[in-house]
Amino acid sequence: MALEFRDVVFRYNRKTTVLNGLDLRIDSPATVLLGPNGAGKSTLMALAASQLKSAHGTVNWKDRSPASRKDLTAYRKAVAWLPQQIIPVPGLTVRENVAYAGWLKGMNRTDAWNASAATLARVGLSKLADRRSHQVSGGQLRRMGIAGALTHHSELILMDEPTAGLDPTQRKVFRSVLEQLADDVQIIVSTHQTEDLADLYQHVIVLDQGTVRFHGTTIQFHATTDNGQGPRERAEAAYAQLVGEEI
Repeated sequence: MALEFRDVVFRYNRKTTVLNGLDLRIDSPATVLLGPNGAGKSTLMALAASQLKSAHGTVNWKDRSPASRKDLTAYRKAVAWLPQQIIPVPGLTVRENVAYAGWLKGMNRTDAWNASAATLARVGLSKLADRRSHQVSGGQLRRMGIAGALTHHSELILMDEPTAGLDPTQRKVFRSVLEQLADDVQIIVSTHQTEDLADLYQHVIVLDQGTVRFHGTTIQFHATTDNGQGPRERAEAAYAQLVGEEI
């Protein structure tokens, strides 16, 4: 299964072109999209999530395009989008939010409610199912968002900076969830953090100023530099070298 961008052009106005003729195919079970602020990562993810529409070119998932009216519903059911800030529905419990996500994607209420229990268990939130969603932590909200995506059987989950603002314990729990998900769904994570690449992802894409500077396996990414002794140091050095940043 592959997410494909073909000759994609996106501009916010006449003077600001973010992507200009981008061609990219992503078919790894777990891919990390790296890049500095302003690189075009969020734009690329929003295009993939069908939140934005390109001025030219196509976005496809399994030959379904969000630009096609007949494909849009099926595309959005298959592709889940988790922005950096998960905003729950006020007043609903954690489980109700998860079931609601399934209902929004076309499930009937009974099926969505039944499925929500299983997906909450999968992300380790069963004990918080009846807690009001405004009473849980940022890390728990992110896991709730993943549970909602799993409820309606997403095939691809897009995550924007999912570990930003999490403390070390929350990050550890979240990484564990990501490791388990890669066996069943395809994951693309947008971030500027280079730690844990070797443990979580099979492929790395580096985007800078709307241009793909690197696209390959994690091993190939680490091999682009001789700097650093461990995986984390080598990843930081490779990233800095590709985007022209000093470390």
